[in-house]
Amino acid sequence: MNIDARLTEEDLQLVHALQLGPRLSWSVLGEILDVHATSLATRWRHLERSGLAWMTAHPVGHPDQMALSFHDVQCAPGRRREVAEAVAGMPDVFTIEECHRDRDLMLTVITPSQAVLTESVYPQLDRVPGLARYETAFCTRLHGSGGNWQLDALSPDQRAALRAAAGPRPESFARYVAPPPSFGPIVRALGRNARTTAAQIAEETGLHPATARRRLQKVLDSRTLSFRCEVSHRAAGYPVVCQWFARLPAADHDAAAAALSSLGALRLCASTTGRTNFTFMMWLRSAADIMTVEQAASRRLPGLEIRESVIIANIPKRVGWRLDPDGARTGEFVQPGSAWD
Repeated sequence: MNIDARLTEEDLQLVHALQLGPRLSWSVLGEILDVHATSLATRWRHLERSGLAWMTAHPVGHPDQMALSFHDVQCAPGRRREVAEAVAGMPDVFTIEECHRDRDLMLTVITPSQAVLTESVYPQLDRVPGLARYETAFCTRLHGSGGNWQLDALSPDQRAALRAAAGPRPESFARYVAPPPSFGPIVRALGRNARTTAAQIAEETGLHPATARRRLQKVLDSRTLSFRCEVSHRAAGYPVVCQWFARLPAADHDAAAAALSSLGALRLCASTTGRTNFTFMMWLRSAADIMTVEQAASRRLPGLEIRESVIIANIPKRVGWRLDPDGARTGEFVQPGSAWD
């Protein structure tokens, strides 16, 4: 991607609309945005081809349903990129971030259960040449993720209309259920394109159209998928990505997550096991915003003890998609593995 590439205001409005209504038809989106449906579809195809924006879906990772874990990886000297390349091909490693602190890589792994993590993912990590050691923290409560974050490009009336047309999001449901038996083929199709129709799934999988339609609806109704309209963070005007690791009394975690969501582009907020018990990640306009966020968080959350902040230098993979150094999609999708079947 050209490092000077930027999303236009019209691009940002379309991305914001798809963040709110990822599977709404172009005609519904066009009516709310006051743009012809054909023009919207054409603009979206251009964004997809450029890699600046794309639609995807992935298992929510809520700990009531499945296992969401974070892994700090240390590599042998000079072998970070080699290890990242090897790990990127692992289906259950949904996201890889490169950093330059006590760890070389941070991995986000989503598996149907902890047993799959132990029996499948760990042995794969153990076989990666140049991977010296790794340490795991489990998510005990997922307060927010990239699927919750939205741009600020639409009017309040447009946002309200899109929310009404789209219906409730998976995160708004208090009770979570296990993924249905038909989950695997559907999540792989929607991971490649979250707007994939039942007819397209039938063509891809060889299922009868009625069967594909029924299975797709079961997965959608289960609320086990998180739908995202993703963007290149640099093209959206957020060249800096920072993650914080903190200690916080457990009783304050929910309130802290709500407070942090008002401070900026919150891309992750989770309660975890380990030496720290609370982590959050933000996209930022500049490195100076790191101090601004920390000062605001300290004022609002006096019990928050930030132990470490880490700037993420590169994101080779985000929720299954390989990215270039500017955060644009390269076109290679590593689909979820057979454990989801």
